[in-house]
Amino acid sequence: MNHSYAFEVRLHDVDHAGVMFFARLFVHAHDAYEAFMAHLGLDLCAMIRTGERLPVVHASADYFQPLHHGEQITVNLEIEALGKTSFTVTYSLNSTAGLLARVRTVHVYLDPRTSTAASLPETLRQPLLPFCQTQ
Repeated sequence: MNHSYAFEVRLHDVDHAGVMFFARLFVHAHDAYEAFMAHLGLDLCAMIRTGERLPVVHASADYFQPLHHGEQITVNLEIEALGKTSFTVTYSLNSTAGLLARVRTVHVYLDPRTSTAASLPETLRQPLLPFCQTQ
């Protein structure tokens, strides 16, 4: 199962040629991530207030086609891997032109008391499971 998020490539996303600046891809992936977590009922603001954090420890992107100003983009988000202390999110960015880019982020759960990697709590693991590619 995946979660979809849509956006339009805006003027502030593009360079002089009207093509999305490469780093903006990560902004849109993170927007999709925040929407996904909200969809799961996981309140990132509340987690941060209580000291729970899910920092990105790795991020990568593959660019297959340019994303153009005004283009309607659908982001399909899946959990690629669900480990003991971390999970990997894959974001596939598509338009009518097909697959444009793919982003991957790895998030690690930090213990609120020690700020070190800790086992993912079941309150986080269970909502992620239906979106996991490898169950």
